[in-house]
Amino acid sequence: MKHAILTAALAAGVAMPVAASATDLEVTHWWTSGGEAAAVKVLADNFNETGNNWVDSAIAGSGSTANPIIISRILGGNPMGATQMNTGRDAEELIKAGLMLDLTDLAEKENWREKIRPAKLLEACEYDGRIYCVPINIHSWQWMWLNRHVFEDNGIPVPTNWQELVDAAPALQEAGVIPLATGQPWQVDGIRNVMQVAIGGVDNYLAVNGDKDPDAVMSDENRAIWEAFAQARDMVDDAYSGRDWNVATNMVIQGDAAAQIMGDWAQGEFAQAGQEAGVDYDCLPGLGNNPVLDTGGDAFYFPKTNDEEITAAQLELASMLVSPETQVEFNLVKGSLPVRGDVDLEAANACMKKGLEILANPDNVLPSTEQLLDSDTQGQITDLALEFFSSDMTVDEALEQQQSIIEQAM
Repeated sequence: MKHAILTAALAAGVAMPVAASATDLEVTHWWTSGGEAAAVKVLADNFNETGNNWVDSAIAGSGSTANPIIISRILGGNPMGATQMNTGRDAEELIKAGLMLDLTDLAEKENWREKIRPAKLLEACEYDGRIYCVPINIHSWQWMWLNRHVFEDNGIPVPTNWQELVDAAPALQEAGVIPLATGQPWQVDGIRNVMQVAIGGVDNYLAVNGDKDPDAVMSDENRAIWEAFAQARDMVDDAYSGRDWNVATNMVIQGDAAAQIMGDWAQGEFAQAGQEAGVDYDCLPGLGNNPVLDTGGDAFYFPKTNDEEITAAQLELASMLVSPETQVEFNLVKGSLPVRGDVDLEAANACMKKGLEILANPDNVLPSTEQLLDSDTQGQITDLALEFFSSDMTVDEALEQQQSIIEQAM
C-alpha cells in the first residue's frame, strides 16, 4: 500500500518535502481512540520522513474538552507547533489576534484552491482573504451505524432508515439489546444535529441555521426533528451519561447495542475490530432518509512563532498534510473522506464509497453548524438539547426556546 500511495503521489507531480535539519514540532490533537491513534501514526510517520520530528501531545476527550486547553496555551504564550481543531470558526478569535501563522503563500504555491474540495473547506480557513489552516479530511456527522447480526440473529429486518429502527426498538429491548448507544453530552447533541438534516430536510436546516429564520424554527419540519429526538431519548440505556464515543461504538460492534448515530470517524473503530461494511455492519448516511454530508472535519492550525526553524517545520507539515500520499493513507485509516479530488481511493470500503458518491454532487454537500453558527449560539442550542434529552421537556417547550435562541443569533 505504501508503495502504491507513493507512486500515486509522484504521478500527481507532488514531491514530499525534505527538511534540511530535524526540528521537533509539538502537535496537539484529541485523537485517542484505537482507530484515531492508528491515523495519527500515519501523520507522524509521514512527517518524520521529511527529516523533522513529530512530538505527539494528545489531549484525552473530545474537541469540547481539548479546545479550551489549546486556546489557553496559545493565549498564555505557550503555544504548540501545530494543533488539530475542527474546520469552522473555533480559531477565529486567535486569528483576529494575530496569533496564527498565515499560510496563504504556501496555499497559492501549491494551488490549494484548485485541489481542495468542496471549496467551503478552504473558505472556512480564510479570514480577510488570507488562509490560516489546512483542512485534512471531510468528516460528517450524518451517519447511523448498525450491527447487522443483532437484527438478523433476532429475526428483525435490518433497518434502512431511522423510522425502521424506531419500529424495531421494542423487539430489540425485549431481546436485551439497547436500541441506540450514546454517551457524553457532545454525542447527545450530535444526534439532534444529525436529525436537523436527516429528519427536517435540507431547506429547513439552512433556513434555521443559515438564514436564522425564527419562523422556520416553528415549522412542521423542525417539529419533526424534536419529535425524533424524543424517540431517541426513549431508546438509550440509563447508564449512557459520560460514556466515551468509542465505547458506545464498541457496544454496537459487540452486539450490546443495535445502532449508534455518530460521525464517520466511527468507521475507524469497525476497521480496527476487523468488521466488514455490508457484512457485519451497515452505515446509513442521513439516517437513511436524506443522504447528504455536512462539510465538517479536521484542520490543522499553526501558532505564530519567532523561531524560523519552527516556522519552516510548520510549513513542511502543512504541505505534507495535503499531499496525495498523506491524503490517501490517512483517510483510509481514519474513516474520513479526503479533501482532494485527485487521489486514487480504489481501496475504499462500501461506506467510504457511499460518502464519495454523495460528495460527487455539490447539491448534497452542506456547511456544518460550526460554519453557520457562532460559538455562543452553538452553546445555547447544545444546552437546550441536553436539557431536553435528560428530562421530560415537551417538544413545544423546546421549540419555543430554540426560537428565542435563533432570534438572537449572530
